[in-house]
Amino acid sequence: MVKEVMRQLPREKILYFGDTARTPYGPRSSEEIVSFTKEIVAYFIQFRPKMIVIACNTATAAALGDIRRLVDIPIVGVIKPGARAALHRTTTGCIGVIGTEGTIKSGAYERALMELSPEVKVISEACPRFVPLVEKGNFRSEETYETVLESLGHLRNYPIDTLILGCTHYPFLTEMISRVMGQQVQLISSADETAREVRLILQERGSLAGGGEQPIHQFFCSGDSQMFKSIAEQWLGMQIALFPVVWQVPAIR
Repeated sequence: MVKEVMRQLPREKILYFGDTARTPYGPRSSEEIVSFTKEIVAYFIQFRPKMIVIACNTATAAALGDIRRLVDIPIVGVIKPGARAALHRTTTGCIGVIGTEGTIKSGAYERALMELSPEVKVISEACPRFVPLVEKGNFRSEETYETVLESLGHLRNYPIDTLILGCTHYPFLTEMISRVMGQQVQLISSADETAREVRLILQERGSLAGGGEQPIHQFFCSGDSQMFKSIAEQWLGMQIALFPVVWQVPAIR
């Protein structure tokens, strides 16, 4: 997500928070996820951001409405943009969705897809084993391939031509997922469509960043800072300024 925002909005300064101490969010209760999301938003408010993107599918599904009611700046989630992108690409009308247990159980993608196109057929599958692989930096091993095959192999029995990667960790596994699903299945990350939505909202509000200076992005994480830094720099192709966070702020109510 952050990589695509950087590409489409190169003048915007980004503050990114990775709650690595409490991942994966997928198996957690909705109450926990809402509480965690409120804590992160409360932490970010001190920096006076002009917009917050909840770049986590599980947190979007559980907490987007609550957060929008609590703050007076635009809050953008990733589920509706991802659904729109998938519907633009499918030709069979059969869309697969993979995500954490929390995202899949919420039915958020199914609702978003059906609202936009009631005739669409949606096949959903929770993949709880994917996030731990990514958190360890294990993207391309044979173990990873076998895990992806065991998790997704049965989806090849459906006429899926478009597969939504309903977790921001999953693009790290694109190579293995494509290997299992086949080249005929288009993999959809919500990042591109979400970044477009961010641009549109900022344009409408007259708050797009200008000037010629390169912004200095800041990255925060709550867990293993070295692992986070290594994976982030590998994915972004750049060095990052990283700030470990120990929770000391109350959640917004």
